[in-house]
Amino acid sequence: MNALVALCHFCELHGPRTLFCTEAVHPPSPSPPQPGSALLCDQGERDGEGLTMRANSSATQRADMCEGCRSLPASHPGFVSVDSETGIRFLSHQHPRQPQLFSMVRQACVRSLSCEVCPGREGPIFFGDEQHGFVFSHTFFIKDSLARGFQRWYSIVMVAMDRIYLINSWPFLLRHLKLTIQSLQSTALKVFDTEQGVCPQRAVRMNSAFSPAVFPHQRSGNAARSLTSLTQHPNLWASLHASFSWLLKACGSRLTEKLLEGAPTEDTLVLIERQTEQEEEMNAEGGGNKPQLGQSESAQGRDFLCGDDGKPEETPGPKFRSLRHLRQVLGAAEFRQLAWHVLMGNQVIWRGTDRGLIQSAFNILKALLPVGCVRVEWYSSHYEEAYRCNFLGLSPDVQIPAHVSSSEFTVLVDVLNMEQGSLHAGCDDDILSLYQFSISSANTQPTDKGPTLLNKLEVALTNENLSVEVVSHCLLCLKEEWMNKVKVLFKFSKVDGRGREDTQKVLALLGATGPGEEDNVRLLKFWMTGLSKTYKSHLMTAVRGVERTLSQ
Repeated sequence: MNALVALCHFCELHGPRTLFCTEAVHPPSPSPPQPGSALLCDQGERDGEGLTMRANSSATQRADMCEGCRSLPASHPGFVSVDSETGIRFLSHQHPRQPQLFSMVRQACVRSLSCEVCPGREGPIFFGDEQHGFVFSHTFFIKDSLARGFQRWYSIVMVAMDRIYLINSWPFLLRHLKLTIQSLQSTALKVFDTEQGVCPQRAVRMNSAFSPAVFPHQRSGNAARSLTSLTQHPNLWASLHASFSWLLKACGSRLTEKLLEGAPTEDTLVLIERQTEQEEEMNAEGGGNKPQLGQSESAQGRDFLCGDDGKPEETPGPKFRSLRHLRQVLGAAEFRQLAWHVLMGNQVIWRGTDRGLIQSAFNILKALLPVGCVRVEWYSSHYEEAYRCNFLGLSPDVQIPAHVSSSEFTVLVDVLNMEQGSLHAGCDDDILSLYQFSISSANTQPTDKGPTLLNKLEVALTNENLSVEVVSHCLLCLKEEWMNKVKVLFKFSKVDGRGREDTQKVLALLGATGPGEEDNVRLLKFWMTGLSKTYKSHLMTAVRGVERTLSQ
């Protein structure tokens, strides 16, 4: 991540000062060597490893530093960690090694400890601009028995030029910086309690005469104490280097850029919204605990990004491999009946002992729908209502309620075991030898006319010249085609509020009329529920803006 993390301190004698900073240095991109450039490169690398800086080594600045303003001595080479995967070096010292970075960090330090603070003076805040960079700052207090008010003021700042990236990383940064801050505070509190037990400073100050001129020196000359002294941590700066280096690496790898050809699809928008909701729920429930060792942020959100809806681990045994395979096993008529119920938004219930087989069927069938229309209960020991899930897996001993069995909006697939002795065959082609499938529904409507999407999909499935991958792409194109029709109908009927006659004209224009018209309309209305909140709010905002302009 192209950012820099720094620990800052408000010194009672010298004001805001930078104590410690960690930056990421990316390996240089390979380029053809030029005459006379080798010596300059070697010298630059030696300067980078030493983390030296003219501003740091100047006698004037060393004279302006007290014990509280200094972290590492001038002779200390700093800390260096190398990421073996990417070759990125994480360098830590008191100040950045580049003058322009030094200026940016200095300004961020001054602002974070003076004007840019949140209510209560402790907590996170965001500020910055395009010229000096954008800053995520978290201010906090450290207990000190010799400081005025018995506490000293610190801040941890992350400086970056990418405003959007920094804002999107807010929950992650807040969660992990809090852990570092709480560790520092708890360690310093133990030292504070020990010192107060030996010599209570409150009583000493109450009994001594107050003189503003000598106030900083009335505490045995310890007006400026180092953070190492406050925490009694012998490896404090090495620990902070490890913490800041991990933060830069993890924050840089948790969000990645993807090249999208055109606007994101509705499925992508819905997945992003679900992931955001999950992160907000975790933060609201106090899920700020540091992830376990070896568990990355990308791994935590992988299920949502892949649309797995919390799918349990796969179990061994026969599985459905594709829509074509499912159609071959169930039969053409039974498959069409099942797919029709899926596309109409009816509840699809599979009941049987092999949960792995049922999960594979749901994985295949849910591909017929937009992600926003899919609600899966993979395998349950009791019935769940249709408003909670439209795909429901049940154990064989679960009884279906009478009102559900008699409903035309439900289809039940009973998976019946055949030969018990052959249950361990384990080959996908043996599904028919292991199980019988009984499909039942109270629906009396014909399923052989529509919808148009299902008719076109069956043509692709029956064409043996098309591979499974080609059929999958065909289904994807059909879904995108009908999602575009859903958007037009939503804009026309829900947003603009047009009448039934005008809506019928739009349906004819979209090619949803004719044979299977009723099924096409039901599909469009059901798929409307799968539109992303982002798209709906965008439409409503645009319409209100036009209405406001016309009224003016």
